[in-house]
Amino acid sequence: MTPGPTAAVDDALRRLDETEPEIRAWVRVDAGAARVAAEQAPEGPLRGVPFGVKDIIDVAGLPTECGSPVRRGRTATQDAWLVDRLRRAGAIPLGKTVTTEFAYFQPGPTRNPRNLDHTPGGSSSGSAAAVAAGVVPLALGSQTAGSLTRPASYCGVAGYVAPVGAWSTGGITGLSPSLDAPGLLTADVTGLTRAVEAVDGTVAEEPEAPRILVWPATELTDVDPAMLAALDRTRTALEAKGAVTDDLGTRARTPALADGHATVMAYEAARSLAAEHAEHSQALSAHLRELLDRGRSTPEAAYRRALEAARTARARLLDLLSDADAILGPAAPGPAPHGLGATGTPVLSRPWQLLGLPVVTVPGHRDPAGMPLGLQLVGHPDRVGRLLGAARKAEEAIQ
Repeated sequence: MTPGPTAAVDDALRRLDETEPEIRAWVRVDAGAARVAAEQAPEGPLRGVPFGVKDIIDVAGLPTECGSPVRRGRTATQDAWLVDRLRRAGAIPLGKTVTTEFAYFQPGPTRNPRNLDHTPGGSSSGSAAAVAAGVVPLALGSQTAGSLTRPASYCGVAGYVAPVGAWSTGGITGLSPSLDAPGLLTADVTGLTRAVEAVDGTVAEEPEAPRILVWPATELTDVDPAMLAALDRTRTALEAKGAVTDDLGTRARTPALADGHATVMAYEAARSLAAEHAEHSQALSAHLRELLDRGRSTPEAAYRRALEAARTARARLLDLLSDADAILGPAAPGPAPHGLGATGTPVLSRPWQLLGLPVVTVPGHRDPAGMPLGLQLVGHPDRVGRLLGAARKAEEAIQ
């Protein structure tokens, strides 16, 4: 029997108490408000589901501190759009999860539940870790580079990044308006499809014979052999279940896209955080100051060229995806790196985020040391239901 809302919240709080001393995924937990919300939870597809909220996303009455002393104590007066949608579906915010500083590279205190000596990724680190630790079945994240896909892969959970512009970023502290997108993290793809449907009504459409373009990503970076083996196993298993696969090859021209993404992100971040840079520069990390300095020195002409190249590339990729359900590739170059001083590279997400495409991270594989290896499926923004269905097929193939 599914527990009622109050019991579900109490279970989450008990699990949080057990795991938080080691994992450190939460910035703030509002147990009292969560219990009140549980008593008042409306009927809906997610009634009684407790969820975590990345601390760049507003929850009415709670601070949104963005992992930075610059924002300490700033309290939200209303829910972000995405939080409101989930509340209307019956879900219950449990509290705020750790983010890297302003959703960039400076790590927070969170540790990977699969191995405490390894990074959980960034910037949705707390949300991914909270789901992986079994505290909540759902958490909110965001992506500007690889901020959701990478931690999902490292922590062994499912992730969804909405197409840029498809979900409102109202109530979310952004970094780059052309690239920012909200998203969700859950334990598996089934939970992900349920949550996406609750937010915007999109229903997973599971094709009998999904058409998949396979992308090993080796033109962008060195990819761990265990990750490439996982990709090959998934391709073979999908083909055995009726999928039709082909090699993406170099048609996406991902190195140029990754470069363009870095240009757009730096330029826009410098303007989004101009006040913080001017007034509180010494309170910002060296990572963030370097990004903002680079963005300030980027000529507007270079920024405009990058945006125009992205528009041309998007048209080319959408044409490719008109005949395919998804591009399947590694979600990260390999397992979560050892150490907590860095969050890993987002390079394998940069091309798709520049183009504003929806992405699903599918968990299930492990490397020889037992660390998670996630795969990502990239889809057409007008066919998210098909992407979710293909992701469900991929997860079934992995099991």
